[in-house]
Amino acid sequence: MNAHLLITLGLLAAAIAMFAIGRPRLDVVAVLMIVLLPITGVLTVPETLSGFADQNVVLIGALFVVGEALSRTGVTYRLGDWLSRTAGTSSTRLLVLLMVCVALLGAVMSSTGVVAIFIPVVLSIARRLRVSPRQLMMPLSFAALISGMLTLIATAPNLVVDAELRRLGHAGFGFFTITPFGLAVLVLGIVYLLFARRWLAGGEVGESEAERATFPALIAKYGLAARERRLRVGRRSPLIGLVPNAAEVRREYGLRILAVERSRWGQKTLTLGTEPHGLTVRAGDVLLADVSGEGAGPSLERRLGIAELPLGDGVFVQTSRELGLAEIILPPNSGALGRTVAELRMHHDYEVDVIGIRHGSTVVSRALATERLRLGDTLLVVGSWEAIRRLGAPGGDFIALELPAEVEERVPAASRAPLALLSLAVMIALMVTGIVPNFVAALIACLLMGLFGCIDLAAAYRAIHWPTLLLIVGMLPFAVALEKTGGIDLAASGLVDWLGGAAPSLILTGLFVVTAAIGMFVSNTATAVLMAPIAISIASHLGASPYPFAMVVVLAASAAFITPVSSPVNTLVLDPGRYRFGDFVKVGAPFTVVVLLVAVFLVPVLLPIHP
Repeated sequence: MNAHLLITLGLLAAAIAMFAIGRPRLDVVAVLMIVLLPITGVLTVPETLSGFADQNVVLIGALFVVGEALSRTGVTYRLGDWLSRTAGTSSTRLLVLLMVCVALLGAVMSSTGVVAIFIPVVLSIARRLRVSPRQLMMPLSFAALISGMLTLIATAPNLVVDAELRRLGHAGFGFFTITPFGLAVLVLGIVYLLFARRWLAGGEVGESEAERATFPALIAKYGLAARERRLRVGRRSPLIGLVPNAAEVRREYGLRILAVERSRWGQKTLTLGTEPHGLTVRAGDVLLADVSGEGAGPSLERRLGIAELPLGDGVFVQTSRELGLAEIILPPNSGALGRTVAELRMHHDYEVDVIGIRHGSTVVSRALATERLRLGDTLLVVGSWEAIRRLGAPGGDFIALELPAEVEERVPAASRAPLALLSLAVMIALMVTGIVPNFVAALIACLLMGLFGCIDLAAAYRAIHWPTLLLIVGMLPFAVALEKTGGIDLAASGLVDWLGGAAPSLILTGLFVVTAAIGMFVSNTATAVLMAPIAISIASHLGASPYPFAMVVVLAASAAFITPVSSPVNTLVLDPGRYRFGDFVKVGAPFTVVVLLVAVFLVPVLLPIHP
């Protein structure tokens, strides 16, 4: 064992120790390793910085952007709505559906991409059901890892092992050869996590969200529930042809049209009433409206030629991804003091409407338009989230209080959802067919989504989680260091000597353990490259079929459950799940044993060692 290998092992042990105690931050540890590897002479500077050129780093960065675009267009939230509706109030049903959806998607596209796409979905569902993200993020990453065990193309290690079999003259695996083992692991994984999620208790949503305003709380605070309406415009309605935000609509009909819901090409679109454009009301439109006290009454439908539709959760809650609510107050130097709401021309100048006023603890119930504003008043305004952000800009006449929790789920490009799905489909097709490398497919999707207006450059740069990328970049050079210093060769030769004469079941066990152990510190692709020839060589030495030994390497390479740096999918959920290093060890280690048992007992049954 040479000096450089000892240094490499020492640095690796130090990094793992710092990961375990959580100090310093994971990305800082990564930077520290980038500094120390060339200083100690283990690697050259180009070798140390090779992680920055790794295509997986580019892929992950691009997939952050793809996931953000899907969120901004509402695609991920619609999927989350389906999961939430189907699961109801059952956290058990939610976990099962989440893991099945992620595993099936990951079987035909990048598991890292699936996790990046589902993170905002899971966070949204967790907020709604008031479930801790800790109990959902790890099942998300585990399901993504299991997806690599479902098809040949699901993950790179599968293709590496298959290529090695073919290189040595064997037939290779079929597209679904691995599927029975993956399905068994998926079922066991769901059962296991239904039990193990109790180990992730704590950090409930209520701790961070309970004190934050929400739409239902604001609606109750300003007495809006009785004023919300969802109205379908009839063929003879006097509203037809009128501009939704026209003053006559409010004055003559006591109706404040907040948004117009219209079907177009089978796709529902929602246009805000505060937007300055030439939209006019048509027959068949669904109006989301705030009906004032003067306009409300039993004759509302007859006077306006409209039909009232069921509200469900309410107009404001239903439209919270496009239509924002926020409280604002008047500072002492505000030019709005002493003026009426009508005089402020909020709709014209700020593209928002005032729908509620409170003098201290008293809710104003009379006509808002004629109400004069006083120091200390709070106003509830409605408009697009972007308009609300502009309204609260520093130095203005208003100060915006903390925005409600629903701002995290805003969908500024909802009308672009079909184009976002088209871009996603192009990316998946390119990844499945292998016409271009995966990172190129992801970059093409990013460019398409930018071209279609699903995301802008500023949002794209904000979407990338740079600490995650830095952590991955800092750990990748260890694979180069272990190979360069002879650490991998030493381990491989020792494995052959150790397992060469053992019983087949013990050989499969040892092969799995060593592969999974290497995969804790080295990328699963590199692990497969190193272990596939060893596994096939052991089979040849025993005069056995190479397929069960190769399959054990495939399963072990994807069994990266034990540490947050074992796989990029674990790293991705580390921050949103508020996990520590030890959480993965506590939950991942027992489940790795479960996968080991599947490999040792099921693989020889379906792929006989001596055919």
